Amino acid sequence: MAIKSRDTSKTIQESIATTHVAALDVDMDAMAAISNVFRVSVLFHNQAEKRFLLQHKLSFSGFTVLWVLWVFGKMESYQLAEECGITKGTLTGIVSTLEKHGFAERRAHPSDGRRRLVRLTRKGDGLMKKLFPTINALEQEFVAGLKPAELVELSRMLRIILHSQDPVP
Repeated sequence: MAIKSRDTSKTIQESIATTHVAALDVDMDAMAAISNVFRVSVLFHNQAEKRFLLQHKLSFSGFTVLWVLWVFGKMESYQLAEECGITKGTLTGIVSTLEKHGFAERRAHPSDGRRRLVRLTRKGDGLMKKLFPTINALEQEFVAGLKPAELVELSRMLRIILHSQDPVP
């Protein structure tokens, strides 16, 4: 895909935020990096939902739960919530919706009936095999403005940030 834009100017939102906090002793570059990562993520989630997830009755959070189950296999609810970056309470609602549509199911843990395992159903697996290439096409669209070496470098730099952070207990 051809590079669409090389505009590196601040966005309107970034300019407003910078002006708003200019009098404070803060690291503007750190603020810009993290806020722009967040804004790109939100934009990506919204586009994925509007373009194709909602027609499958999925939110981006529901897709994320399915993706984690698809890649890592069945897991306990608390592990799944951690892996998806959501609370166990939020996960309960998402899994209920996924169960309603036949994409996932909960089962009692074999050694402790109070604990729950969540797994992808055959229907959920089929959906993921269909949806993931579409998600990846959107990912490619989002990074089309980067040169191949820049994309590799962006991934490397984000890994540095990820590996430098201790997981939240």
